[in-house]
Amino acid sequence: MKKAILAKKLGMTQIFTENGTVVPVTVLEAGPCLVVQKKTKEKDGYAALQVGFTEHKKHLVTKPVSGHFKAHVGDATVRRVLREFKLEDCDAFEVGAEIKADFFAAGDQVDISAVSKGKGFQGAIKRHGQTRGPMTHGSKYHRGLGSMGPGTTPGKVRKGKKMAGHMGAKKITVQNLEIVRVDGEKNLMLVKGAIPGIKGALVTVKSTVKE
Repeated sequence: MKKAILAKKLGMTQIFTENGTVVPVTVLEAGPCLVVQKKTKEKDGYAALQVGFTEHKKHLVTKPVSGHFKAHVGDATVRRVLREFKLEDCDAFEVGAEIKADFFAAGDQVDISAVSKGKGFQGAIKRHGQTRGPMTHGSKYHRGLGSMGPGTTPGKVRKGKKMAGHMGAKKITVQNLEIVRVDGEKNLMLVKGAIPGIKGALVTVKSTVKE
């Protein structure tokens, strides 16, 4: 069954298994996500759920957004983030229902997407892992980019050349991560390993596409 939820990255820690093995985990505050709208094949051409995450103050949103919430879930409810998920059984959820962390279970394999940490402008060594030049005396070449390509033909730098530039701050998806533990009461989810993003970053958790 396809599952999905929005979460907030809280940080990393480690837990111990029953046999004493240390497992590094990332702690996520998964949900609760409010079902704001149901898209149907008859009306919209596809079936999906529009969910909202993180409570927000009504006076801080625009009138169209406020009117959208008012039309579907009531005048007093506003969420900061809206996303659509195509689940296998969208009819099982009603508008106003909540999707919580216990929608997933320990042992599930998931794909997690988030915006990576921004590193600013970086050189080719840090950005692409290129090798530096010799550090001996008289080298005069240490962390330079190196050859840009043939001089006469084509006589230009080819597109896609790995050079210095802006690093990070891109959407990254890490596949096949394992959920180690789920706390439905506190809406916490422990995922094995590291995931992209800073602390407090918005994270999308979906059932893996490559089992």
